[in-house]
Amino acid sequence: MVGWCGRVNILAIGNTVKALLQRVVKASVMVDGVVVGEIGHGLVVFVGVALGDTERDARYLADKVCNLRIFADEAGRFNRSVLDIGGELLVVSQFTLLADAKKGRRPSLTEAAPPEQAEPLFNLFVCFVRDAGLKAETGRFQQHMLVEIHNDGPVTIALDSRDKIS
Repeated sequence: MVGWCGRVNILAIGNTVKALLQRVVKASVMVDGVVVGEIGHGLVVFVGVALGDTERDARYLADKVCNLRIFADEAGRFNRSVLDIGGELLVVSQFTLLADAKKGRRPSLTEAAPPEQAEPLFNLFVCFVRDAGLKAETGRFQQHMLVEIHNDGPVTIALDSRDKIS
C-alpha cells in the first residue's frame, strides 16, 4: 500500500542518514518565539541527512524509529515501541549530526547533504513515520530552533542507516 508520501527520486551516492532519539514525556520546538511543534509522551528525533542518501535510508530509519522497543512494559523491560504505546514524535532536522570533529577544533560538516537534497529526504522520513500511524510534529527546516525536551529516563539512542542489514 502506498501512503500519502509517494516517492522521491534522490541521487544515490552514499548511505548514512543519522538519527538521534530521545525518549520524552513532552517536548516542543519554537521558531522566532512561536511554538511550531509540540508532543506529549514519545520521542524527539533529530535527523541528519548525508551526501548521497536515498529513500532507502529514510525508510530504514523510519521503520527503526517506529519499531525500536525502548519503552517499558509492565515488568519494566524495554519491550514496547512508540507505536505500541501510542506515542508521538517531534522530528527536527539537524545537519550537525554529520559533523566530523576528528581533526582540529572546528567540526567539519562536509558530509552533510546540501539543503536542496536534505529537505526532501527529511520530509520523506516524516511521511514514512506518519504512514506508520504516528502523530509527527516537526521543526522548521533551515531555521534556528529552540527545542525543549523533557527527557524520560533519560533514554537516548543513536541510529545510522549504514547499520542496515542488506
